[in-house]
Order: sequence, then C-alpha cells, then structure tokens
Amino acid sequence: MRVLALDVGSSSTRACAYDERGREAGEPARRAYEAHYRPGGAAELDADELVRASEAVVAEAGAGPDATGISCFWHSLLGIDEAGRAITPLLGWADARAAHDALELREQLDEKAFHARTGCRFHPGYWPAKLRWLKRVQPDLFTRVRYWLSFSDYLFLKLCANPATSVSMASATGLFDQMKCEWDRELLSVLSVDPEQLPSVAAPRSTVQGLGEQYSSRWPMLERAAWFPAIGDGAANNIGLACAARDRVALMLGTSGALRMLSSRVPPQTLPSELFCYRADRDRVVIGGALSDGGSLLAWMKDVFGLNYDDDELNRRLEEMEPDSHGLTVLPFWSGERATGWSAAARGTIDGLTAASKPIDVLRAAMESICYRFALICRALDAFASGASIILAGKAFLSHPIWAQMMADVLGRQVELFPDPEVSIRGAALLALETIGTIDNIELVKGEPGRVFLPDMTRHERYALAIQRQEDLYRRLIN
Repeated sequence: MRVLALDVGSSSTRACAYDERGREAGEPARRAYEAHYRPGGAAELDADELVRASEAVVAEAGAGPDATGISCFWHSLLGIDEAGRAITPLLGWADARAAHDALELREQLDEKAFHARTGCRFHPGYWPAKLRWLKRVQPDLFTRVRYWLSFSDYLFLKLCANPATSVSMASATGLFDQMKCEWDRELLSVLSVDPEQLPSVAAPRSTVQGLGEQYSSRWPMLERAAWFPAIGDGAANNIGLACAARDRVALMLGTSGALRMLSSRVPPQTLPSELFCYRADRDRVVIGGALSDGGSLLAWMKDVFGLNYDDDELNRRLEEMEPDSHGLTVLPFWSGERATGWSAAARGTIDGLTAASKPIDVLRAAMESICYRFALICRALDAFASGASIILAGKAFLSHPIWAQMMADVLGRQVELFPDPEVSIRGAALLALETIGTIDNIELVKGEPGRVFLPDMTRHERYALAIQRQEDLYRRLIN
C-alpha cells in the first residue's frame, strides 16, 4: 500500500510517497514560487503557476500509489468562469484590501452569532470580506464569476475534472455552518452569492477515481489511484505532529504562526472571540488561533537592520541577552492581526526606541512579542485543552532554538520541539491511510520524540509583566 501526498503551501508545493505506516517511501519533490505583494495590502498568487508547480512534483514523486492525499493552505479565494478559467487573482489570507469591508460587516451583522456558526470572525483574511470588496471595487468582474473556489478546489477541478471541495477546506472560508456542515445561506444572501456558485461539499470518505482527460494519458501510474479532496494545511499539520487528540496541541511557527488543537468533538457551543473553529473532516474540529507574523518578521528585521549573522551566531548573541532587557514593546502586526483581537486595521509597532537601542534589541523584542501573542491564544485555548502537552514545529524554531526556549519561559510550561520541519504533507498521507482503513485511528499514531525545553519561572514572571505592557499598548493604539 502506497499513498502519494501533496502539500500545497503559500510559498512552495511538495509531493512524496508514503508506505502503509505513514513513513516516507521515496524522495520528496519540491517547487517554490512567490506571492505578489503590492502597496495597499495586496497579496496575490498566480493560480495557474501553482497548478504547474503541483503537476511537476506529482509527476516527479507519483510512482503508482493506491491513493492520493492533499494538504493545501486555507482561506484562499479564486473566481473562475463557465469554462473553468481563473478570471480573478488568487487572493491569499494575507491580502488586506478588504479591511474596510470587514469593518462594514461587523457594523451590519451580528458578528457574535456568525462567529458561533462559522467559527470565523469578520476579517479580511476570510471570504465574506473579500467577496464584499470584490463586488464593491470590480462589480463587472464579480458578475462574470461562475464559481468561487479555494485553490485546492481549482487544482482538483484541473486534475480530476471535479470541483468538489472537502468539508475541511469549506470550513475555513467563513461561509460555512460548522454544525450543519453546509454553506451558510444567510451570509451568502447578504453577499449576493448564489449557493450554486460554490463547489459541492464532498460526502464523508468520498474519493474520485481516475484523472481528467488532460492527465490520464500523461500519468498512467496515477490513473487507478483514489484521490481525496484536499484538507486544510493546519489540520494536516496537527495530524503530522501526532497532535490529533486533546492531550497534545500544536504550536507552529513558520512564515506565520498558529496554535491549534484537534478534537473529535462537535464544534463548541460557545467559542471564545480570540479563537477560530474549522474542521479536519466531518468527525473532527480544529480549534485555535493564528498569527499573521512569525518567521517572516524575523526575516524582515534581519534584512532591514543588516543583521548578517548565520543562525549559530545570531542564536549566540540572542542567548547572551536577558529577557525583556531592551525596554521595547512590540506589536507584531507587520502583516496585520488575526488572533487575538482580529483587528482589520492593526499595524506593526515598536515602542520605546532610544538612541541606545540596537538592532539586536529590536530583533529580540520582536521574537518575544510573538511569544506573548501565543501566550494570549494559549489562555483562551485552555478552555478546551487545559494541561495539554505543547508540541512546537516549524523551521523558525529549528533554526533558532532560543525562540523555543523563549516560548517555554513565556508560557511557563514545558514544550517539545518536533524534529521534522515538514509535517503537513505527512498529515495528508496519514489521514488518507486512516480513511481507506490501513491505519485504525490517527489519534494512535505516535510522533517522533523531540528536544524538550523546560521553563525558567523567574523569566516567566518577568515576561508576564511584559505581556501586560504589550496589552496596555494594544489597548491604547488598536482598541
């Protein structure tokens, strides 16, 4: 039994074969691409470029699998015409041009009620604000759209001639009733979107057998594989980290960041305003909070401030510094804010700069500030996963272990750093193996042991004061 897993991210796509136990069974293939950022908050991708990248890695890694599982980034929006051609740019979660429209939706509608139903706040990262913005600024284009899709739906349409979406991808659009597992018709009516313009939501455990005409002759080794509609990358990330039950939560720090738990329970009746609720499948929900800035902010600061150190030297210099010794307070919203306040207008802030401030001070303050935001998410998530083990993941932690130690100190809890930076692709493979019956239950899959970081409680007390200082600045500038 072999499964081909495909992981489509916002900066690269990977494919790799896995055996019946979820172990790599071949060399992974990878292709990179870049989002296009422009003044005014634009963050766009070329949907057809991502399709070509996905084609390339599947062709390179896809040697006769029995099934194919896909992980894809959540929250993207694409409009296609009657012929299946993309006629809008692919809007990513970081596209902030719908900020005004998110605020208008909050004034027009009962956000608390929609948050309870959809698991999403009114925010420019989700579909409702994006759709309202497109209708407002490009009404002619808006009326030409036949279907509104996530990128994974577009890819599935191209590969398998089937536009069905998964309950996982639909659940993170902001247009999906989490309890009923169907599109929210009240919200669609407000946005002037016909339910027939959205993809059908695939039935539980459904697959598509065979490829579209364009690919069946090109990839005969994949013709007999069962194709599963894509799941969201956050859900796949938890599964790949063996965080598929409430006793282990995943804290991922890559370009952005997220703290998530996976639960087999139904969506909560009351969801704290700080958190989202999506789905991995019809039997499992994903509850957590996301940050728009993570490793991207570290990279920006290194570039802007000319910190041309290799990772070892940078880690050494950071370790020499005392916690919160720089006198700076940072709001890490360079790419806007999601959790905890979901402000559409939040921007990055560095407060307390003096002539004595050094670039390394600003860098450490920014890293600590991201830990503080995670601590606030963790407080809200404790309502569902109190006492759970915290598993860290992502290249940012692996390249900078000092950041993992900061996280342990800020949280005041032991954390464990997962040794593999690429886990979403494994999560897609494991869920596919469970669905076809090769694995009994993904909750029983064990993760690789990682490096453990223990908290320094003296530092924790110092960081608690810094969190309060950050919250005071937030209230003055954002609220």
